[in-house]
Amino acid sequence: MRVMAEPLLDRARRASRRLRVNGETRAHYVICGQDPLAYWVVRTMLVGQPQAGRVRITLIVPDRQRSPGPDGRDLPSVEVIRAERLDEAAFHRAGLAGAAGLALLHQDDVGNMHAALCAQEVEPRLRLVVRMFNTGLANGVRQIFPDSAVLSDASMAAPAFVAAALGEVAPTHFRHGGRTLYVARREDVRPSEIVCGVADTSDSQQDLVLPANDRDADVVLAEAVGRPAGTELAARRLVRARRRRRPVAMVLRAIRSFATRKIGLAVMVLLAMVGALGALYAATADIGWADALYLTLVTTLTGQDPDTAKSAAEQVMQVALNLAGLALIPLITAVVVDGVVRARLALHTGRILPERSGHVVVVGLGNIGTRVMAQLNDFGVEVVAIDKNADARGAGLARRLGVPLVVGDAAQEETLRAASVATCQALVVVSTDDGANLRAALNARTLDDQLRVVLRLFDGDFAERVQRAFGIGTSRSVSYLAAPSFAAALLDRAVIATIPVGRHALLVTEVPVAAGSALEGRTLASVGRPGSVRLLAHARAGQHLDWSPDRRMVIVAGDRLTVVARRAGLNALLREAAPAEPTPPPPVGAPTPREAEK
Repeated sequence: MRVMAEPLLDRARRASRRLRVNGETRAHYVICGQDPLAYWVVRTMLVGQPQAGRVRITLIVPDRQRSPGPDGRDLPSVEVIRAERLDEAAFHRAGLAGAAGLALLHQDDVGNMHAALCAQEVEPRLRLVVRMFNTGLANGVRQIFPDSAVLSDASMAAPAFVAAALGEVAPTHFRHGGRTLYVARREDVRPSEIVCGVADTSDSQQDLVLPANDRDADVVLAEAVGRPAGTELAARRLVRARRRRRPVAMVLRAIRSFATRKIGLAVMVLLAMVGALGALYAATADIGWADALYLTLVTTLTGQDPDTAKSAAEQVMQVALNLAGLALIPLITAVVVDGVVRARLALHTGRILPERSGHVVVVGLGNIGTRVMAQLNDFGVEVVAIDKNADARGAGLARRLGVPLVVGDAAQEETLRAASVATCQALVVVSTDDGANLRAALNARTLDDQLRVVLRLFDGDFAERVQRAFGIGTSRSVSYLAAPSFAAALLDRAVIATIPVGRHALLVTEVPVAAGSALEGRTLASVGRPGSVRLLAHARAGQHLDWSPDRRMVIVAGDRLTVVARRAGLNALLREAAPAEPTPPPPVGAPTPREAEK
């Protein structure tokens, strides 16, 4: 009993700290970061909040030039602190003492760890959320900071890119209440396995999430019954259908890139001159073409013994052929040396690769690209990677996995051809530059206008315009997909799963009903809202989840509601499930209600 009570006591202590600063009743959260993840986390925490706001957010950003994309400091009701270093002084200026939580969202694992240690000096009992690419440090962080969450946005978003590359729905699967649930297309599962509808994607222009009628949803949440999920099935089909072109193609490409154009032209001119001299020699000596070819080659390559008995014309031809031979031998040596060097460099950089078909090309081996490449490789899908930098974050992993790496600009047609983009299954463009990603996608479409392109774009409005204008229908934002989990961890809410559907992100979570809340006394049917919230399961206090509850059942304090919802709908439901806020005491000297009536 004592073990179960400790988390409740911790939450009570955190709630009490919210009232320390000048009687401020709103929970105060400090967020450190300037990139898209920080923007979406702040925005997620503000979605659905009333105008006055139920949370107070302080954003600490570097004191340097702003990034070109949307910035968290542009959002309303956000206090901005500029600090080049995340140290005790910066945290004191941000009012971290007494805050309910701190999120460290910079793309620097060591820097975030150092900032966490500094924050502990300012506020020892702090809810801490840390962004880390190397999740192996998570256990160490939790030992130092018991009330902490270590999350990786790349590991959260990578499965969505993998599923899109294979033409499948979101590869979300999770276990809750004794069931393993996953997202699938309706036609891929039995009707008895369907738990609820998730989205209607029949309209290519707009996805309708959580439709009022479950039968309208072609994407559903189903219970796993021992069969592999859709993404794994798609990967198996792709592996079986994968074809490699003949090795002759590789030899031809190697020959084409064996020497430079200038050396090739020099060789062709010299050979033409040798041929012309050989023809003149044959005419002068009055011999057949076979003998003339033999004498020309021997004279050019090895020289010929002088013979004063020959005519003057034959002697002139012999001297000319010997001079041509003096130029031909070094030229052949130069071609061989240049070709060997170029071939080794090309093989090292991946510019000479066998022609492939049915593979997946991943552009950008940063945090997300490395995860996508690894997951596709785990599924047995053939992958070719492209990156401008031979020492990119994922280059070492690519070499260990045997994934070919083409070093070059993906916006260049030569680089795309080296990766056999024209015959690949899909192109996944996940670098951090929206402009470079779009150029690579458009150039790839010129090679194959039916190519499936999965594009990483931060700006949602820009992604929709790109889809309409260029027919690139699959775009993902890593930060948008991961932000709900970071925000929920900071607010100390347990997000069971995140389901990406197009440009939407649905959250699966369990909502406890508090005594005195607005939900108490209402029926379960009132929980669901079309397009916003869908009830999955219900449980009384101390009982197991009921996955098919009677919608006429009355909600009582202590009930647990498992729902899938959009962010705004979930925030509204959490407010209804929370205890009613106490009425503030009247100001000193103000009349009481009875006195006011008199």
